[in-house]
Amino acid sequence: MKTFSTGDIAKYCDVNLRTVIRWIDKGELEGFKLPGRGNNRVTEEAFLAFLHRHNIPVPDDLREVEVVNSNRILIVDDEVQIAKAIQRVLRGAGYETALAQDGFRAGSRLVKDKPALMTLDLSMPGIDGYEVIKFVRETPGICHTRILVISALEDDKLQEALEVGADAYLQKPFANSELLASIEKMLESPQGLIVNN
Repeated sequence: MKTFSTGDIAKYCDVNLRTVIRWIDKGELEGFKLPGRGNNRVTEEAFLAFLHRHNIPVPDDLREVEVVNSNRILIVDDEVQIAKAIQRVLRGAGYETALAQDGFRAGSRLVKDKPALMTLDLSMPGIDGYEVIKFVRETPGICHTRILVISALEDDKLQEALEVGADAYLQKPFANSELLASIEKMLESPQGLIVNN
């Protein structure tokens, strides 16, 4: 696990060393003290999360840490038939896919596989789609995963999904061409750009 000293972070952010120490003391930047020495260290993951939260550009030499599989899509839907139908369309278009049938499995697959995009049903037992969206947006390492909500819920519920952090939505039923067009558009757009249908 790579860690940074407060001096490293001060250089990356072009601020005084004391500013970084204040960030850590206030809990804005998650750090830990080395035993016996008292020097602060910050993990790479915690530093990247801090940069994202404060809209600070990620330094070029740290960008490779954020690598996601740009061809991998996680399909999250508790209805197996629908999930497999989406999977067939995406595989036919050359995407690598994985399935998760509930919010809990989706979380573990996201952290493990780091897909570029996730299709997500909102109505699932246990952890629903809204909770999955919040989890993704709050978790370093996967917080920039694109989220395409696919749901039969009403427009206001779909808008709510966008408000909590989804990038776009498709209302069921939809045409396969709509699905592929939405995914291509989302994967081509720069990080952070919200694409609504």
